[in-house]
Amino acid sequence: MKVYDSLFTAYQNQQPLLAVLIDPEKTQPEQAVALCAQLKETPVTHLLVGGSTFQGPHLAALVLQLKKASGLPVLLFPGDYAQITEAADGILFLSLLSGRNPEYLIEQQVKAAPLLHHSNLEILPTGYLLIESGAETAVQRVSGTLPLARNNFQHAAMTALAGQLLGKKLIYLEAGSGAQHAVPLEMITTVAQTLAIPLIVGGGIRSMAQIQAAHQAGATLVVIGTAFEENPHFFSAL
Repeated sequence: MKVYDSLFTAYQNQQPLLAVLIDPEKTQPEQAVALCAQLKETPVTHLLVGGSTFQGPHLAALVLQLKKASGLPVLLFPGDYAQITEAADGILFLSLLSGRNPEYLIEQQVKAAPLLHHSNLEILPTGYLLIESGAETAVQRVSGTLPLARNNFQHAAMTALAGQLLGKKLIYLEAGSGAQHAVPLEMITTVAQTLAIPLIVGGGIRSMAQIQAAHQAGATLVVIGTAFEENPHFFSAL
């Protein structure tokens, strides 16, 4: 089954999915086996690989090792058009809909197009919404954009809906790496009830209770990054 088909089926069946975000700037290929060993018999269903500032040469090697060691679908979550490798199963083809910087609305996508034109990667068009989280995040610094206000649920929902109407297959609500506050649950619910496509939520989620709450609020796929990065025994410690 295609990755998107499985995501959409999970959305239709209200099946909770969980992804771990691996930052290649902080993870070497030789660390993949030990890292994936920590994910055995956990609820994790997907791996995302990408970072806001990564420019290293080992992306393909890391993805290959993660796929081999985990047996899970591995999706690229690129912070830059150069973060593309055929080794992955697919790519979240992101457009930063919350900002008005054309570099991240369309220019990065134009630069990526020649790399993806004849690619075997499954391309998942994704509307990316950065949500205010109490701290300036790497995405905010790199993109030069301001996040959406965390208390304006309707504006976030209409931005997400615009993305769906433009043909996005996924919407990603992102508080950002190292966020002080996760995306508000009421915002997740408002956006989820507005959409007819799967919703991804990440940033600032540091406990199983928060993961479950985000799922219950309407997220199909919840993403954790910093919590697992800082504690590879995150799941066994619960």
